[in-house]
Amino acid sequence: MGSPVVGVLIFELHIPESRSLKDKRHYVKGLKDRLRSRFNLSVAEIADHELWNRGTVAAACVASSRAYAEGLLDRAEEDSSRFLGPILAGVTREWLG
Repeated sequence: MGSPVVGVLIFELHIPESRSLKDKRHYVKGLKDRLRSRFNLSVAEIADHELWNRGTVAAACVASSRAYAEGLLDRAEEDSSRFLGPILAGVTREWLG
């Protein structure tokens, strides 16, 4: 048995039409709920808490193989891109283990 691998996706959101933290929360909460329910990922807002028009969300998985984790994160990234559309400013992927 190999050692577990942790994959992390970091989503950068730019929400120009947001006029309040409540507006921003709509998008951030929607993304977090979607990643949890569809892909069983651990998800948290990790930065830009005080900004109305920016958000940073991280989603992580732990898997026994990197190939499985890559497939899961690929699907999560594709789904999130369709869901968020132009407000998704960028995605970064990081690996631990």
